Amino acid sequence: MKLYNISMENIKLEDKKKLIETFTNEFPNRDYVIKHIAPEFTSVCPKTGQPDFGTIKLEYIPDELCIELKSFKIYLQSYRNDGIYYESVTNKILEDLVEVTGPRWMRITAEFNSRGGIYSEIEAEYAPFEDYDDLEDFDDFDEFDDDIAFDDLNKN
Repeated sequence: MKLYNISMENIKLEDKKKLIETFTNEFPNRDYVIKHIAPEFTSVCPKTGQPDFGTIKLEYIPDELCIELKSFKIYLQSYRNDGIYYESVTNKILEDLVEVTGPRWMRITAEFNSRGGIYSEIEAEYAPFEDYDDLEDFDDFDEFDDDIAFDDLNKN
């Protein structure tokens, strides 16, 4: 177990993935979707220096490894002072998580708050096998409400 006594200052972009911890998937023979929503993501606009706020939604079908949530939170927080475009940070998060966990399928959706009257949503997906190319049935984040418990996900 790592101690999270680290400074977020000056973590190089290529070193951020070292913050991500994993644990063994106890059900690797089953395809199931894990969804995590991080509504407090922040980074900095590289052009203006103004803070950008958004929600990062992670969906994935694990293979052998799952993402440990505390380390995922710290990983996302490490972008707080980084000047990075929406498109770049979304794809960087996907690349890092795929490299560390080796999932069967993964999607990152980054929904950024309105800036100058423009709302931005960036979606990046990793689907190495044909079986996972069309997972529209799992694209139901829009149905989520903060008041809905995650227990509702297990009704199927």
